[in-house]
Amino acid sequence: MLHGYGPTILDGAWLTLSLALSSMALAITLGLVGAACRLSPLKWLALLGESYATLVRGLPDLVLILLIFYGGQDLVNRVAPLLGHPEYIDINPFVAGVCTLGFIFGAYFSETFRGAFMAIPKGQGEAAAAYGMAATKTFFRILVPQMIRFAIPGFTNNWLVLTKSTALISVIGLQDMMFKAKNAADATHEPFTFFLTVAGLYLALTSLSLLTLRYLERHVSVGTRAAVL
Repeated sequence: MLHGYGPTILDGAWLTLSLALSSMALAITLGLVGAACRLSPLKWLALLGESYATLVRGLPDLVLILLIFYGGQDLVNRVAPLLGHPEYIDINPFVAGVCTLGFIFGAYFSETFRGAFMAIPKGQGEAAAAYGMAATKTFFRILVPQMIRFAIPGFTNNWLVLTKSTALISVIGLQDMMFKAKNAADATHEPFTFFLTVAGLYLALTSLSLLTLRYLERHVSVGTRAAVL
């Protein structure tokens, strides 16, 4: 049915999953930093975080991917000779894809995390401070566990969108399963077969993600209710 291209597409699927997970790790990091900036009492820091979230969320993902990949590579090769590196630097498509998707979805996660932190009653932090807990311990012991509970629905949505957006990275030459499916379709002249296979793999990945995150959401909610009782 797949004319021997099955293993090739599965290799691409593994690369797609690796890209999604790596991008998610970077996006979570940038999202937490962005949320911290937007909640900061310093106006310039809050404005910086707000500008990042608004600008990135207001532009199409494909435009940002092309801008960051080609524009970033051009910038690197303009700056490198000034630093004593005259040879041309070719950015790895996987690294470029991770940085691009991480940067884009970091803006979405900053909004998710900001809303989750704001949903926590202020009295929680005040009670921890009155109890004598240090600010760092209050953040990780009191605020973060509650933030996770509020953030999971938005986190789930962002993860699903990010997973589907990995298909866009094939335009910069990354040989993910979308790239390999297109090559197989061009070689066999059966695009419906291969693109339907890729659609099924994306659906399986998102379905498994939903089941895992729903289990996590129930687990966190049950743990919270038990603690309150």
